[in-house]
Amino acid sequence: MPRGEIVIFDQHCKGCGYCAKFCARDCITHPSGRYSPQGYILPDFSAPDKCNACGICAWMCPDHAIDVYKLVEAEVAA
Repeated sequence: MPRGEIVIFDQHCKGCGYCAKFCARDCITHPSGRYSPQGYILPDFSAPDKCNACGICAWMCPDHAIDVYKLVEAEVAA
């Protein structure tokens, strides 16, 4: 199963929580107790082991504050 990694850009996030609300695997926690430089409550990528890089969190983010990366196992040539 593919694994994913997300990056939340604190300076762009306005703390709406859509990423956490629409994450089907509950990989994102909101509120997290962290704050952006502007004072917004930030989400936290709290369960990276569950993430499959579906991208729904990034699609739902109205501020384009999330990038999603699919982690792929490298194959070793014999």
